[in-house]
Amino acid sequence: MTELAPAHRPVLVVDNGAQYAQLIARRVREANVYSEIVPHTCSTEQMLAKNPLAIILSGGPSSVYAPEAPGVQQDLFDAGVPILGICYGFQAMANSLGGTVAQTGLREYGSTDVSSVGNSRSILDGTPDHQKVWMSHGDTVQQAPDGFEVLASTVSTPVAAFANEAKGLFGVQWHPEVKHSDFGQQVLENFLFRGAGLEPNWDTGNVIDEQVAVIREQVGDARVICGLSGGVDSAVAGALVQKAVGEQLTCVFVDHGLLRQGEAEQVERDFVAATGVKLYVAHETERFVGALEGVSDPEQKRKIIGREFIRAFEEAERKLAAEAGAEGKPIKFLVQGTLYPDVVESGGGEGAANIKSHHNVGGLPEDLQFELVEPLRALFKDEVRAVGAELGLPHEIVGRQPFPGPGLGIRIIGEVTSERLDLLRQADAIARAELTAAGLDGAVWQMPVVLLADVRSVGVQGDGRTYGHPIVLRPVSSEDAMTADWSRLPYDLMARISNRITNEVDGVNRVVLDVTSKPPGTIEWE
Repeated sequence: MTELAPAHRPVLVVDNGAQYAQLIARRVREANVYSEIVPHTCSTEQMLAKNPLAIILSGGPSSVYAPEAPGVQQDLFDAGVPILGICYGFQAMANSLGGTVAQTGLREYGSTDVSSVGNSRSILDGTPDHQKVWMSHGDTVQQAPDGFEVLASTVSTPVAAFANEAKGLFGVQWHPEVKHSDFGQQVLENFLFRGAGLEPNWDTGNVIDEQVAVIREQVGDARVICGLSGGVDSAVAGALVQKAVGEQLTCVFVDHGLLRQGEAEQVERDFVAATGVKLYVAHETERFVGALEGVSDPEQKRKIIGREFIRAFEEAERKLAAEAGAEGKPIKFLVQGTLYPDVVESGGGEGAANIKSHHNVGGLPEDLQFELVEPLRALFKDEVRAVGAELGLPHEIVGRQPFPGPGLGIRIIGEVTSERLDLLRQADAIARAELTAAGLDGAVWQMPVVLLADVRSVGVQGDGRTYGHPIVLRPVSSEDAMTADWSRLPYDLMARISNRITNEVDGVNRVVLDVTSKPPGTIEWE
């Protein structure tokens, strides 16, 4: 795999099991500073080997007194690297340096009033004396370590922020990375630019330059194929590799029969026009639908689709090699549009839970014949869009709502059949058309349309009894797919979508709306 090239020294975010560790990394990047996430099991030696510009200790669910609580090695604070502790990271810093952390039973969750203490502003510079922040803690720092100045407090927390400017050590009890903290980004940027003395010198242009160099070094003069799905991720990954190695790349588009209406044609037309890339189209509907026959378990479906993708690529490689003849160079590399949320949800990284396998992470066969090139593996979706725009891809590609690699195969709850795919395509096309007509494409992150194939309900259509399938609409709003909320779309729009689907799609007599956030639900149903 390829990672971001180390041309920019990172700000390390130490993940202490926080649900917001990825969000901290995103906020640092939004300040135009490169960041990387490392697990709390990473030793001081391993962290310092990355030559970090600064370190941020994330929050986490543990108490510093719990036997299995993530620890902070004392020598980290003596390494001369600026450090910011957030929530649990703040308490761990205080505890390690001789402060007092108490289990008072006075918990603070959600919106909380914080007041400044004393005259020093430090990392609170530019924020008001009284501000709303987002808290989530049970333990409380009662006394700051020697040499630290208390910057803020709350009614229940005497030490809600502190600083040791001389040593470059800072901490806040609240979560500045979440938007519920009114001046959270200001606090983070104060740490980065004032506390750590950094410069805002990283952006998506750096990603392109760095990855082009990494790809060229990895690939050499070998040939490469890219698994093009038609989605944003694979399109940007393919365009990036095309920029790096040019004619060495052939994009392989597998038309697996699990795409939405008109998408296969769009891939063949728009992507080739935008990049000039060589495109090989494999028509494989029968292969995929046949392999999914009788399968209802979502994890098994994902693994089957992932396996068949790779097998289709291998067949494409053999055909392309045959066309090149004896003098042609072998195809050694496979490009995939893997993103950071894919890795996290597939259990990538130490201690991460396997929520679901992604076809390009958890579903790869062990006997894979290619070496992977994954130039987007450390990026979030909005960063990928920015890279795509920088590469000159049209809005029709980079602005496309996320669509899962396994396609409609995981939007049919139950067995996948040709008839069910046709039904879902019709319903999905109606929903997308109405969302576009209402001018609300940009109001949602994505809107999966789900067929409950194993569920039927009684309805009345044309004065007669029907026994049809429900369709689920799942419009969600999100920044990076790590968390999401259901989108409050206008009722009139939802009514039009429902009326059209139940009138125009034979076999559907009910449309329902999913109003679950993530967590506890995922964006996709499977």
